[in-house]
Amino acid sequence: MSATPPKESLIEYPSDFPIKVMGPTHEDFTVTIIELVTKHDPTFHEGKVETRPSSSGNYTGLTVTVRATSREQLDALYSELSGHPMVKVVL
Repeated sequence: MSATPPKESLIEYPSDFPIKVMGPTHEDFTVTIIELVTKHDPTFHEGKVETRPSSSGNYTGLTVTVRATSREQLDALYSELSGHPMVKVVL
C-alpha cells in the first residue's frame, strides 16, 4: 500500500476564520474565551465576537473570528478551546 499524501488545505493563509464556541452561561465565559483566543491571535479583540444565548438561557454561543495564519495556529487554538473546562463544543 502506498502512503496517503497529506491533505491540501482548503484555507488560504492568512484569512479571517470564524470559530463557534459553546459553553454554559457564566459571567466570565466571554472574557475567558477572548483571553484564550488572544494568546493565539494577538490581533483579536472583543469586536470580533458575536454572542448568542440559547433559548433557555443556560448556554452561550460565541462566534469568534480569528486571523488564521497557519494550520498549526488553528490546530493549537482548537485544542486549547476544546480542552477548556468552560467549553462544551467547538466548531
